[in-house]
Amino acid sequence: MAIVLPKLSRRRPSPGLAAETQPAVSVTLCREDGRYEGGHALTATWRVSRVAIDTLSAIEISVLWYSEGKGDMDLCVHHFRRLDEEQIRRSGLADEQSLKCLLPATPLSYHGRLMRINWCVRMR
Repeated sequence: MAIVLPKLSRRRPSPGLAAETQPAVSVTLCREDGRYEGGHALTATWRVSRVAIDTLSAIEISVLWYSEGKGDMDLCVHHFRRLDEEQIRRSGLADEQSLKCLLPATPLSYHGRLMRINWCVRMR
């Protein structure tokens, strides 16, 4: 499980808020070991907490891979879901939301000397 304190837009209240009152995003993946194979499902649950529902204009959640190291960074979004204000109000923030997608066979995660390919779940 990952709990992240996100960077907020300029719409947020004063920047002097304590960490306990800042919005938080939690994502829980279906496998504790973090190992996933191509052709198999990735299932996760996520939740946004400590934020008023009327301050959100949208929530985007995606599964993607990106490369880093020598040369240009590549990024490819494999799965994408966007909830607009209406959908956020309907589903609410109190309950955990789910994400499920079938992972492709390639590219595989790779951690070499000159470059890396990483998979991640990203929320914005």
